[in-house]
Amino acid sequence: MLEIHKLNKSYGSHCALSELDLRVQEGEIFGLLGPNGAGKTTLIRIINQIIEQDSGEVRMDGVLLSGASIRKIGYLPEERGLYKKMSVWDQLIYFSRIKGLTALEAKQRVNYWLERFEIASWKGKKIEDLSKGMAQKIQFIATVIHQPRLLILDEPFSGFDPVNAALLKTEIINLKKEGTTILLSTHRMESVELLCDQVAMIHKSKKLLDGSILDIKSRFRPAQIRVTLELGNTALPNQWEVESTEKNRVSLLLPLQGQSPNQLLRELMSFGEILAFQEVFPSMEEIFIQQVNSSVDA
Repeated sequence: MLEIHKLNKSYGSHCALSELDLRVQEGEIFGLLGPNGAGKTTLIRIINQIIEQDSGEVRMDGVLLSGASIRKIGYLPEERGLYKKMSVWDQLIYFSRIKGLTALEAKQRVNYWLERFEIASWKGKKIEDLSKGMAQKIQFIATVIHQPRLLILDEPFSGFDPVNAALLKTEIINLKKEGTTILLSTHRMESVELLCDQVAMIHKSKKLLDGSILDIKSRFRPAQIRVTLELGNTALPNQWEVESTEKNRVSLLLPLQGQSPNQLLRELMSFGEILAFQEVFPSMEEIFIQQVNSSVDA
């Protein structure tokens, strides 16, 4: 759905994006990762046509982005943009109308979302009287009210407590099920692992890696197995790393060292009953930190 080809953008002598290539498939949640200053916000602003690239292309459905593309996009910026003196109702009706909805469509959709979030009683409140989390909900509704085909979320969980963050994650998953393509930029790696189908990591203006969560984790897995063992009468080898011990039960973290998992499994069976046997994969947070640090060292 979204193709980014050899995208470049500089601000004076500072290079924000360099030869960036990305492909976002229709109906997927695509995670855009990177430390502060990596170039993520610049990319998002180019997609939203807030700024122009120096060179390269951005295509939506195979067609170069144009003014007509904007109504197909919903953008939730990290810096929120609500009018504090307006009421919740007037705010949402206003954003609905500028996104092309008729007066009737706007009223129907605003009512629908206020009921869906169980906040219909807030419609007369001014934005300035809302908590940060409440205002975030209104901003999210304003972003999706016109049913965009491409939804861009920049740090959407900022300001939410765990309960409301979980509510927002549920809504993001529901929108995906309804066919919305979602570009998600966040530093919350647990949300990336839960929500994203594909991810790309950007650092110092360049793409470090991209792929599915499973592919990336497989690429960086340390070839280790975590085992829980009910011990028999045979003593364990001294070189085996014991993570924890509880009565006759031990948890081990073992390297494969050229063995196949089946070979290790057969060896372990001589030491007792195997209760759990699982290959260890790094978390996305561990991969993120490793790749950023490796880039700095390079």
